[in-house]
Amino acid sequence: MRFYLTTPIYYVNATPSIGNAYTTIAADVAVRHHRQRGDDTFLLTGTDEHASRVYRVAEEEGIDPKTYVDDIVERYWRELPKRVNAEHDFFIRTTDEGHKRFVQEFLQRIYDNGDIYQDVYAGLYCVGCEEFKNEADLVDGLCPDHGTRPEYIEEKNYFFRLSAYQDRLLALYDERPDFVLPKFRYNEARSFIEGGLQDFSVSRAGQPWGVPIPWDEEQVTYVWVDALINYLSALTYARDGEDLRDAFWPHAHHVLGKDILRFHCVFWPALLLSAGYEVPQQLFVHGWLLGLDKRKLSKSAGNTVDPFELVDVYGADPVRFWVLRSVSFGQDGNASLDGLRERYERELANDLGNLVSRTTAMIARYREGRIAPAQPNEELRGLLDALREKLVERFDAWELTAAIEDVWELVRWLNRHVEETAPWGLAKDEANAEQLDAVLYDLADGLRAVAVALSPYLPETAPRILGALRQPVDLALDGVAYGKTAATDGIEPAAPLFPRIELPTAAI
Repeated sequence: MRFYLTTPIYYVNATPSIGNAYTTIAADVAVRHHRQRGDDTFLLTGTDEHASRVYRVAEEEGIDPKTYVDDIVERYWRELPKRVNAEHDFFIRTTDEGHKRFVQEFLQRIYDNGDIYQDVYAGLYCVGCEEFKNEADLVDGLCPDHGTRPEYIEEKNYFFRLSAYQDRLLALYDERPDFVLPKFRYNEARSFIEGGLQDFSVSRAGQPWGVPIPWDEEQVTYVWVDALINYLSALTYARDGEDLRDAFWPHAHHVLGKDILRFHCVFWPALLLSAGYEVPQQLFVHGWLLGLDKRKLSKSAGNTVDPFELVDVYGADPVRFWVLRSVSFGQDGNASLDGLRERYERELANDLGNLVSRTTAMIARYREGRIAPAQPNEELRGLLDALREKLVERFDAWELTAAIEDVWELVRWLNRHVEETAPWGLAKDEANAEQLDAVLYDLADGLRAVAVALSPYLPETAPRILGALRQPVDLALDGVAYGKTAATDGIEPAAPLFPRIELPTAAI
């Protein structure tokens, strides 16, 4: 099986936000899970660089826009996946020559199919969203996302016949009820289509920054059209001398935030159909991380959280765990920093970290660091078999938060098992030697399976757990099973996985 997943490409007008990190982390977790299942995976992320506001900022600073974006991309945006331990296969920039060439080819196909015509656009345009707006989209005359008044523009440009694709899009949605997830986002997108589609501009006039329209180089491609095409263009040049479209495009999945649903779930499939391409297999639309005032955490709202600062304080794995543990993936939810600290201390340090420390310490103390398979524990076997099957179901449904809870039920079971069996008591009487061996093996085996199950979320921590148990770093999903811990010796008390943190003022 193949699994191709994309994040949205991110605007380079500011430094990365926790929302950008959230999407990137979620995508990486999903891809790591599919890799555990033996799938051939490809993860794409990158930057959207042809925005009007990028050009304006560069102009205000008196520098060439390409020089401006080169600097900010290298300093911040290429760092984002690195800092949150996301292993992407390609980082696309819309200023790449390969991308620009493909955009022009893609648009030419649509033009040749008769789906593009010239007309005059007269109306509102939000530079912050890079989106044409109707009065109905505004709140008190302002863009609801940016709190700014859109500009009135009037220009002759090229339009895509979106209205001609209404029936085909409705048929697509009816044929594929899982095309967009969660279901309420599917309903939202379908309702928008059913309400009637209006043609939209695919070009901007008088804009010097962008991909030139191939049949009229006086105009450039509308930035959103330019951006959407990246999901396909990247496959044509991500690997030197290879075109990956046949291999990966049939298996394309997009993960995105709810604020860009319309572009991805309506405009993008129509553009693909017009250009003669298959639509993606699936789009998953997640909600927003909200601040304490229930507003989206964002630069424009002035309540953003710097993901780099959080990683500096807590480490990448705890931040990855927090964003997917604290908010049910797909929904809006509160992502407070108090919640991050609480989960770090209560769940990561205490529930998991303490369990690893206690288990390894008892093996070292009572069995001189040796473990070997003992009397089978059928209850634990059943729990692990059920967990392995449940993880597949959860990830296929994009239930990334619920999957953590499934693993945590096993963590809690192991902690209860320690208390109920009391190895320290068993160790006092040699008559209990066989029972003690079994308990310590089960704890080690359960922790090994937990490490494998959590490895998509905690890619640094999982190998550390396996190392503490002197087990090979084999992260295949079939390792979430009973009795796969090999006999070994040399186990020593593990250092704390999540040591106590003294918070600097900036992270509170």
